[in-house]
Amino acid sequence: MPGKDYMGREMAGIRRILYFSGNLPNTYTANVLRRLAFSCWHTHQLPPTISATRSCFSAMAEMQDSHNEMELYSPNPEVRGMTCLNRDAFDKTIHVPVIKIKKEIINRLMKSLKHRLIQRPSLKRVIEDPKDDVNKLVLLDPYKVKSIDSFDESDHVLFKQFDVNPQVSQYELQLTYENFKCEEILRAVLPKGQDVTSGFSRVGHIAHMNLRDHQLPYKNVIGQVILDKNPGITSVVNKTNTIDSTYRNFQMEVLAGEENMITKVKENYVTYEFDFSKVYWNPRLGTEHNRIIGFLKARDVLFDVFAGVGPFAVPAAKKNCTVYANDLNPESYKWLLHNCKLNKVEKRVQAFNTDGRDFIKTTIKKELLKYADMPSAEEKPSLHIAMNLPALAVEFLDAFKNLLEEEPCNSFILPTIHCYSFSKDDDPLQDVKARAESFLGTTLEDCSMHLVRNVAPNKEMVCISFKLPSSVLFQRLSDTGEPESKRPRTAEESKVD
Repeated sequence: MPGKDYMGREMAGIRRILYFSGNLPNTYTANVLRRLAFSCWHTHQLPPTISATRSCFSAMAEMQDSHNEMELYSPNPEVRGMTCLNRDAFDKTIHVPVIKIKKEIINRLMKSLKHRLIQRPSLKRVIEDPKDDVNKLVLLDPYKVKSIDSFDESDHVLFKQFDVNPQVSQYELQLTYENFKCEEILRAVLPKGQDVTSGFSRVGHIAHMNLRDHQLPYKNVIGQVILDKNPGITSVVNKTNTIDSTYRNFQMEVLAGEENMITKVKENYVTYEFDFSKVYWNPRLGTEHNRIIGFLKARDVLFDVFAGVGPFAVPAAKKNCTVYANDLNPESYKWLLHNCKLNKVEKRVQAFNTDGRDFIKTTIKKELLKYADMPSAEEKPSLHIAMNLPALAVEFLDAFKNLLEEEPCNSFILPTIHCYSFSKDDDPLQDVKARAESFLGTTLEDCSMHLVRNVAPNKEMVCISFKLPSSVLFQRLSDTGEPESKRPRTAEESKVD
C-alpha cells in the first residue's frame, strides 16, 4: 500500500492534469487527458494501489490505439465539406502487414487466423502476389500484427504445422470509397465537431432520417451514403415537418434513391403494406404492439380508436379476437382494409373511417350495450379499447363520460382502456395519470403505467391502462329517476352559481 506522501503527490498530479486539460481546446488530446484524469480520480475513491494507477495509463493506451485506428481508416481530408458525393475522392493508400501462405493450404489456415486479419468493408483479405506464383498474400490487422513477435504461441504452432514462414512484410493497400464505413465517411465529410448522423428508422426499403438543421447542407451526400452502405435500402427520406395530429403523417423529401413510398414491412410475424408518405408507421413500436396483444385471448373484443394501418387490429384478429378498428385518415383506412385482406382476417375486423370521438359515441357505445345484454350465465369476453394517438388521445377520454344511460343488473364486464400520451414532465407517469383523471372526472385507484419509449430529450411516451370506472361510463340517476346530466337544475343550484 503506498504511503500518504505518495498518495498526496499522485492526487496533486491528477488535479494538475484536470486543470491543464480543462483549459485546452476541445481536441482529441484534451479529451484523452480528461478521461485519463477522471478515471484515475474515481479509482482513488477506492483503496489506492499502484496497479489501479497503472490501469489508468492502460486505458489511455487503449484510447490512443483507438485514435490511431480512426486516423488510419479516415478518408482523405479533402472530402471535408463535400455537398455532392464524389466517390473517387475517398481513395487512399495505407501500409498494412502481410504474410505469404501457399495457395494450396491457405483455406485451411484462414479460420485459425481470422482474429489476425484486417477488417474492412468489401475488402479481400487474400490477394494475389504478382511476383509469386506459389504463394498468396494475407492482409493482417496493422494494430494486431506489427512484426513476427506479434504472433502468440498457438500461431507459431500453426505456422510450424503447415510449414509457413511467419515473416511479416509491408504492403501498399489502396482503400476506396467501398472500404470505408458509413460513419467514417460522414465524419470525414461533415464539419469537425458536428454530430454525425448515420442512424435511421428502416421501413421496408425506406430509410427514414430526422436530420438536424446543421446537417441539411450535406443532406444529399448523407442520403447517398446511407443508400450505398445499407443493402436493401432503395430510398432515403428526411422528415421536413412535425407529425400532423389530424392524420398522423408528415411531409418528407427524398434524399436519395427511388420515389416509391409504397412499402412492405413485417412486425411480430404479421405483414403490412402501406404508402409511408401518407400514413403513420413507427418501427420502434413493435414491442409495444406485442405487449398489448399479449393481454388478449381468443374471443376477446378490441376497439381500436386510432387504428392506423392495423398494428393492433390485425394481430388481434389473427388471435381470433373480434376487432372494431377506426381511423380518421382515409389513406390509413384504405391500407387497414388492405392489410386485413393481406393477412386473411377481414371477416374478424370491422373497419371505420370516422373521428375518434364519434367512433366512441356510436360504435363503441352500441357494442358495449350488446355485451351488457348478454345472459350472465354465458361466458363473456374481455373488452379492450386501444387509444394510440399520444399527442391527443387523453383528450378523448371525456367521450366515455355518461356514455351508457343505465347500469345493467347483471354482471357487466367493464372495458380496459389502453391510452397513450406524451409527457415532458419531470414525473411523466404521474403527469399522464393526472391528465387522464382530469378528462375522466374521477380518480383512478387501480391503473397500470408503462413507459413506452423516450421520444426526444425530456419527452416520454407513456401508456396508462385501467378499467373504465362504472361511475364514469354510466349516467347517475337523480332522486326523480332522471339522468343527472339531463335533469333541470334546481333554484338552489342556480343560486350557487
